[in-house]
Amino acid sequence: MLARKYKSQIVSIENLVEDIYTIKLSSLNKKYKYYPGQFLHLSIDSDYDGIGQWPESRCFSMQSNPDENIIKISYAVKGKYTDEMKRNLNQGDTVWLKLPFGNLFTQSHNTTNTVFIAGGTGITPFLSLFSSKLFTQYVSPRIYLGFRTDSHNIFKNDLKQIDKNSQNNSPSILSIKHQNVDGIIDIKKIFFENGLKCNYFISGPPQMIKNFKYYLVGEGVRQRFILTDEWE
Repeated sequence: MLARKYKSQIVSIENLVEDIYTIKLSSLNKKYKYYPGQFLHLSIDSDYDGIGQWPESRCFSMQSNPDENIIKISYAVKGKYTDEMKRNLNQGDTVWLKLPFGNLFTQSHNTTNTVFIAGGTGITPFLSLFSSKLFTQYVSPRIYLGFRTDSHNIFKNDLKQIDKNSQNNSPSILSIKHQNVDGIIDIKKIFFENGLKCNYFISGPPQMIKNFKYYLVGEGVRQRFILTDEWE
């Protein structure tokens, strides 16, 4: 699917916990087209006309699914660009999106006993799948999530939809850990519970992805069974 540019309007901005924002966007020129798990480039350059060279932008995973009319993204304020977004973006503002990019769930993988591991806002590409009709293809998915604190889990309502959207394939495991109480996600325990033959999807901070992938490969999991959301 070719990436296209979409002039878009900010429908809403939510800030439920310090320095974590959720933005809903609506296209002003054509319907968004993408697959679950893909990501976009967002530019807040007010001078861009949609024709010239693509301006400075930042990547964000799409949290919504392709059947929705809006696109939803969530991000933590880390670095200059997201800080500028925090300070300058408001409901009703116009921005430019370029999408789609990435192939997280379109890669060849087994949809039985699939393992999903996410840290923090790394859950967003998974939610794009979990809320999609495509999730009905997954049999006994296993979901492991980690957040800094309970209040940092701003995705509770989205997670409540998993059983509704999964029909007869409700997760055999849905583990939610909070770092301030439970410590970090335990990749050793996850591997013990799932073994060598599962596909492992991992999304979260770059160092978490690197460490978990290194551990799984070290335990004998084939690299093609480890699929990660890495685009920075």
